[in-house]
This record gives sequence, structure tokens and C-alpha cells, in this order.
Amino acid sequence: MRLLVCGGAGFIGSTFARQRLREHGDEVTVLDKLTYAGREENFHDFAEDPRFRFVRGGIEDPAAVAEAIQAGSPEAIVNFAAETHVDRSIAEPDAFVTTHALGTYVLLEAAREHELRYLQVSTDEVYGSIEQGTFTEESPLCPSSPYSATKTGADLLVQSYFHTYGLPAVICRGSNNYGPYQYPEKLIPLMILNALHGDLLPVYGDGMQVRNWIHCSDFARAIGQVLESGAAGEVYNAGGPDEEANMTVVERIIELTGASESQIEYVKDRPGHDRRYSLSSEKVRALGWEPRVRFQEGLEETVAWYRENAWWWEPIRSGDYRAYYERQYGRALS
Repeated sequence: MRLLVCGGAGFIGSTFARQRLREHGDEVTVLDKLTYAGREENFHDFAEDPRFRFVRGGIEDPAAVAEAIQAGSPEAIVNFAAETHVDRSIAEPDAFVTTHALGTYVLLEAAREHELRYLQVSTDEVYGSIEQGTFTEESPLCPSSPYSATKTGADLLVQSYFHTYGLPAVICRGSNNYGPYQYPEKLIPLMILNALHGDLLPVYGDGMQVRNWIHCSDFARAIGQVLESGAAGEVYNAGGPDEEANMTVVERIIELTGASESQIEYVKDRPGHDRRYSLSSEKVRALGWEPRVRFQEGLEETVAWYRENAWWWEPIRSGDYRAYYERQYGRALS
């Protein structure tokens, strides 16, 4: 299959591109504007593959989208391109509106013009928080941050193009991803790198927010399954096999890195912080998908990857991320 992977220089997008090239023999064109979390280092190991192309540009730019389509003649568009960090959406919501609303619109118009299949990569955060039970695809959408609200808007726009224009579009919503190449503003890579460096481990509130963890390779396979077998117009949830509280994750990282519990620092909770996410995956399982990586195994492998790949994260910790971290947490990285 010939694919246009938008946001393919990001964490999950590059995981998907790598998987489709190596395990499925697809041709992959990546469109990415290389913002702070989209990095060419994320596809360093397949950049020379003759089936791979890279076009630099944003999905909100029709000319860049047209260039990428001309370069790769795709049969389908898979849209990972997103601003993803809730904290950043609270401080700078305008970028989230531009990428999620305008960018999705531009891609949908391109898919309609060229008669392409379209897959929107979404998030469990569109459902909001759930105290008990689990969200299904029929659960009401109740976003609680500028990030999740603009992702919800993008999902609704995708569904409207199916209902109005008959565009063969599908949506795949994932739970909290983790694994190699994840930018260190997220909980797991942040805690791993701070633990390894002897820095404080900032925990929001009481740390008992529960997340449904899925390894990025499992989510990438779910997206591929939905792309190939999902029914047009449908939404498919892909949740991980394990739920853990943030505090439990931090404690496990301390064990794996040899850090000290004295490094834990409780900080003021994020505004509107959702308490618990949980996704039912029965619908995507019916297509033949199953998660393969249990959380404890995946976390151990992820810690080992960050420990062994300083070349990847050292430029981040010594660059712009250092200033962001100091603004966010009021202290410097070591």
C-alpha cells in the first residue's frame, strides 16, 4: 500500500511508518513540519529506505499537502499530525486549533479531491474522565482541555466528511502511549530521564490519576488493522492491556533506574486534570488485533532504550526543552 503518513516524524507516527515499511512492505511518504517533537532523528534508521520519502511541511498548508501527494501518489492518508501535550494546550491553545481544526480540514479536502481512504489518529481524552467502567465508541464525547477539545472537533469533522461526501474515513482512538522516541515532556520519558540524572520527579497532585497504558508498537498495529479492515465511517478504540496510576508508574521507574524516592516532588495539579481514562477495545479486537506488550515488560524495555540512546535525547535536554521545563516546573534540569 502507498501511504501518506502526516506527522510521521513524531513519536507514534514514526513507529507506524517503521512498522509499515519493515513488516508490510508499504511505500511511505511522511509529511511533517518538524516542530519541537517532530524530529528527523525519529526516522534515522529507515531514512535511506528507497520506499520512504520525506516532505517537510504542515498539514494546514494546502501546498505542502499537494506536494506530498504528488511525491508519493498515496492510496490512503493516515493523520498523526497533532499538538499533543495538554500542558502546552493550556498555555498556547492557538497552535492546537490551527493543527487540529484547519489541518484536518485541509487533509480531508485533499482526500476527497484524490479519492483517498483516510484515517484519523485520535485519543481517549475526547471522552473525558471516567470513574468506573470503560469508554466504548458510543460513549459521549466530553473533552476537558484545549488539546482534547480540538481533537474532538477534528474527529467530528472527519465523521461529517463521511456522512456528507461519502469519504471512506475511519477514526482510531488510542489510550496513553509509551515507548522509544517519545518526547520527554510526557510522564514516562520525563521520569526516566530525570531519574537517570538525579533530578526531581515532578508528580501532579496526589499522583493517583489512572491511565490505560499501551505500547506504541501495539497502537501502531491497531491503526494498521483499522486502516486495512475498518468499516468506513466507524470509530475504533485501542486501549492497552493494563491500567496503572501515575504514582505507581513513577515508583516502578525509580526501581528500574536505581533512583531514590526522595527525588519525588508533588507539584500543583494541572487545571482540569482528568482522573481516569479507560478504553474498551472489543471493536478493534473483532478485526483481529490484540495487544502484545504488557506494561511491566514494555516499561522495562523503554527504560533500557532511554538509558542506551543518549544520542537521541541529549540534544533535547540541552536545548529548548530545558527552558520549557524551567517555566513549567520552576526549577532547572541538571
